[in-house]
Amino acid sequence: MATSKQSQPAEKEFTVEEKLKALYQLQSMMSEIDKIKTLRGELPLEVQDLEDEIVGLETRLQNYQTEIQDCEKAVEQQKNRIEESKALIDRYKAQLDNVRNNREFDNLTKEVEYQGLEIEFSEKKIREFNDSIAHKKEEIASCAEKLDGRKADLEQKKNELEQIISETKQDEEKLREEAKDLEASIEPRLLTAFKRIRKGARNGLAVVYIERGSCGGCFNKIPPQKQMDIKLRKKIIVCEYCGRIMIDPELAGVEE
Repeated sequence: MATSKQSQPAEKEFTVEEKLKALYQLQSMMSEIDKIKTLRGELPLEVQDLEDEIVGLETRLQNYQTEIQDCEKAVEQQKNRIEESKALIDRYKAQLDNVRNNREFDNLTKEVEYQGLEIEFSEKKIREFNDSIAHKKEEIASCAEKLDGRKADLEQKKNELEQIISETKQDEEKLREEAKDLEASIEPRLLTAFKRIRKGARNGLAVVYIERGSCGGCFNKIPPQKQMDIKLRKKIIVCEYCGRIMIDPELAGVEE
């Protein structure tokens, strides 16, 4: 028994000329978006670099503070050792008054001398730790000054970037919406090729028109027969040198 098939509305078939025109319109929109990004220049990267540098400086400051605290603890430890050595010296000297033979006298005398050396060593370490603390405090002052400067720079760069974004945001959003709508009308295979070519192109141009008999992207000469094929708009032709899609000037709305 035969079954009747419901008629489905056929998708519109676009001519090669219509496809090329849509691609060039999309290219024009993306180029306008690129110009807006160019207005921002290196500001986004500069902001990111400053933010990274500020994090680094803040980490360095924290490390200096921790190192100073460690040095201060070490100074206290050395001071305690000096007090212990002094107490031992006093005890040994008191014992010297009650020695019974020369051997005890020599041993106690050596202990007194040893503790004296320990005191000298601890005093030396204290001076070293204090010098290190003083040096780190100088580094902290220099680092803090640099940090304040970078924070001021960041604030200025952020303000500049926000101003440019606010001035161009509406235009960019409108272009992106229009580009999105246009992309929906371009067959996926062709759109994928367009995006791939655009990504690999130095200036972001995936579709170019012929200029003085040359490719508008890489400026290599195009053979006359190929120029004629491009003008006929019967098939999509790419540059054999740079891989960009080529169209004739008239289709791009440009007078030769």
